Amino acid sequence: MPDPFFASFLSILKEFRMALTRPSFANMLVVACGWILTQGQHAVTEALVATGVAGRRHHEAYHRFFSRGAWEPDSLGLWMFRRLEKFLGDSVLQVVIDDTLAPKKGPHVFGIGSHLDAVRSTKRHQVFSFGHCWVVLSILVKVPFSSRTWALPVLFRLHRNLKECEKHGAVYSKKTESARQMLDVFVSWVGDRRVEVAADSAFCNDTVTRELPASVVLFGAMRPDAVLTELPTAKTPGAAGRPSKRGRPVPKPQQIAKDGRRPWKTCKATLYGRATTVEYKTFCAQWYRACGTRLLRIVIVATREGNVPFRIFFCTDATIDVPRLLETYAGRWGIEVFFREAKQLLGFADSSARKEAAVLRVAPFVGLLYTALVLWFIEGASNSRLATPPLRPWYRHKRGLCFADILRVARRAIVGIDILDPGNHIRHLHQSLPSTDLPDAIRFRKAG
Repeated sequence: MPDPFFASFLSILKEFRMALTRPSFANMLVVACGWILTQGQHAVTEALVATGVAGRRHHEAYHRFFSRGAWEPDSLGLWMFRRLEKFLGDSVLQVVIDDTLAPKKGPHVFGIGSHLDAVRSTKRHQVFSFGHCWVVLSILVKVPFSSRTWALPVLFRLHRNLKECEKHGAVYSKKTESARQMLDVFVSWVGDRRVEVAADSAFCNDTVTRELPASVVLFGAMRPDAVLTELPTAKTPGAAGRPSKRGRPVPKPQQIAKDGRRPWKTCKATLYGRATTVEYKTFCAQWYRACGTRLLRIVIVATREGNVPFRIFFCTDATIDVPRLLETYAGRWGIEVFFREAKQLLGFADSSARKEAAVLRVAPFVGLLYTALVLWFIEGASNSRLATPPLRPWYRHKRGLCFADILRVARRAIVGIDILDPGNHIRHLHQSLPSTDLPDAIRFRKAG
C-alpha cells in the first residue's frame, strides 16, 4: 500500500495519464520524483540516482521520455489546468504572460541564442547572454497557505532569435507572436469565460491585441509618448468614404502628467501586498497603434522615488476602476517569483538536453511540476504533519509557506519510497485515498 502522502502526490500526477502512454507515464513518475529529490544540479541521470533507479533500469529509457516521447507539453498543461480549475471557481480567470532567460552554452544545443538578460541589465547598460528564452503563460491563484498570489505556469514557448533561425532555416517568430499563440490556446480551453491578462510593455502591442476575443481583457503598461485619440464621431449619413476608425488626437500621457491644469487624484490600492496611497490621473482614449479601435482606461501614476517621475498603465476595458486596474497589473509580479523559485530550487534552467524534442520538453515539464507541487499543497498537503515548518529562533515572523517549504515537504513524502515497487503504482491509489478522489477507471493515452 502506498504511503498516504506519496499517494496524494501521485493523485496529482495522474492527471498526466491522458496525455501519456502507459510506459511513458511510468518513466515520468521516476523522473518527476527524482527531479524533486535532487538538491544540486538537476539532470535526468541525477534523478535516477536520487530515486535509486540507477543501475536497476537503463538510463536511456528516461532520456527517450523527453527526446522521443509521443507527448506534447500543451497536453500536460491542459490536464493540469483541468485539475486546478475547480479551485478557480466561476470568477474571472487572471493570467500573466512574460519571458525569462535560461542561460546555457553549447554549440550543439538546439534553440540556443543570444538574448537580453533583463536581470543583469539596466536602463543604460544592456547585458546579453547565451541561453534559451522561454515565453510563459501562468494562471494567478490565491492559495490558503500564503498571503501572496501565486503564478502557476501551464503553457510554454521557446523563443529563438532571428540569427539562430536564419542559421538553421527555421521560421522566425517574435515573442509577442508566441504570447498570442498561447493566449489563443488558453482561450480555447476556457471558452467564453472572462480572461484578464497582465503583461508588461513588451507584450502590449498589435501582435497580441489584434482581434482579441471580447472575453479577453488586457492590463498593461504604456509608453509615455504614446499617440492617443478620441473615439471617432458618427459618420454623417450620405457622406462619402468609409467611417473613421479614430477620432481627434489626445495629448500624450507625458503631456497630461505635466499639465498643471489637471490635478492629481488619490486612491487606496493593495500593491505587492501593501496598502498604498496612489496619486494618479486617469482618462479614456484609443491607442490605435497598439490596441486598435478599443477604448482604453488609461492611468498615469506619480512615482515619488527613483528616476522615473511617473508610469502609465492601461486596460482594454474602459469601465475598470483605477484601484482594480493597478492591483491586477501588480499581480504579474507572481510570475517573476515563479521564475526565481523554479530556477533556483527546481532546476528550470539546468537541463543539459541538446536535441530539439528534449529541449522543447524538459523546461515545460519542470514548470508543470512546479504547478503540480503547489496544487498538491492546495488540495490539503499544507495541513499535513509534514508541512510543519522548522523552528528558527531568528525567524519568528514567518506567517505563510513558500515554495521552498513545499519542496521540503515533497522530499519528506518521497524519500525512502521505492518508485519501482509495484505496490507504489498508481493503480493502488484507491487503498490510500478516498474513492471520491479517483476516476472510475485510470486511463492512458493509446500509443500512436
